[in-house]
Amino acid sequence: MSRMTRFLAALGLWCSFSTGSSAQAPDRVVIGLAIPLTVTDGGTYAIAEELGLFQAENIVVQHVVLPGAGAILPQVLQRQVTFGFPLTETLLSAHQPGQAPLPVAYVYNAGPSNTLEIAVRTESPIRTLADLRGRGIGVGALTWGTIPQTRALLRSVGLEPGRDVQIVAVGVLGAGFHALREDRVQALNFNSTWIDLLELEGTPARRLEFPPVFRRMVTNGFLAHRSTIEGNPGLIERFGRAYAAATVACDANPRACVEAFWRRNAAARPSSGQEQALADNIRIVQRHFDRTLRDDSGALRIQGRYDLDIIRDYVREMHRWREFPTADIPVERYFTNAFVEGFNRFDRAALVARARALP
Repeated sequence: MSRMTRFLAALGLWCSFSTGSSAQAPDRVVIGLAIPLTVTDGGTYAIAEELGLFQAENIVVQHVVLPGAGAILPQVLQRQVTFGFPLTETLLSAHQPGQAPLPVAYVYNAGPSNTLEIAVRTESPIRTLADLRGRGIGVGALTWGTIPQTRALLRSVGLEPGRDVQIVAVGVLGAGFHALREDRVQALNFNSTWIDLLELEGTPARRLEFPPVFRRMVTNGFLAHRSTIEGNPGLIERFGRAYAAATVACDANPRACVEAFWRRNAAARPSSGQEQALADNIRIVQRHFDRTLRDDSGALRIQGRYDLDIIRDYVREMHRWREFPTADIPVERYFTNAFVEGFNRFDRAALVARARALP
């Protein structure tokens, strides 16, 4: 164990999600996260455990929560984690003109559409991004990887961050919800699941519309070091296949997904009103996986695949609004579809039947 790994373990940040045994010792996959797991992403790993999906691939999955997306890339570069799970801006903004690409790449597209949202209370007079002039936008922390996109969005409607709009650290989940309710900020820049949870807690929200180039952009994905991509491609394929199967299982039986997450995260289970909370959380899971697994027309996406043209359009827009130092970023080096065929090599119909059979 490295010094960093021992330090994180001592802080109690490690959380095992899957165990298994076989004739050959299972591979340990460590995933670096910027924020804690909630019902959508946490439910994915929980149902994978209940169905034995990682065990079938001879993998044990662990997670470590790091202090923001900015901390994930160094951990991947130093090979302290197997995969990072940061927003793509974390990597794209780190590329320096005239220098060789960093030795990392996204190998699995887990967020094929933009799940980041800027939301206000429904009674707010704010109806567009331009209406945010003179207001405050809450984010979890100023280290968040969402902030470059937020600044570019504001500039795209003629607002300068720090002058016309303040970006304010308000904490995650409940702390941020409280800041919005108290009007310490007038908008929240959280992911769609967190905004759904805000509404579950009794605060109806209005999502502000993003320009198309931002709305189409991918969000989180699994980021790996080149040494893993080139030296252990089978591990990436096995992990991605189990993860892809778990998302299909959650989509097929969102109730089982929610309850599996609650069984492993007792604090997430409400002490009262559980039937209503279950119904509400099922709707959150359904909304999340509908966007993840299907495109705007309702057609099934190819699991894990990147559309490089969408990313190139976004890079040009982020450069235009002064968030990326260059528009000449080697997107094809930083995003790969080399493993997509293997990710999708499972019997979907049989898996859906197994998932629906869960109580």
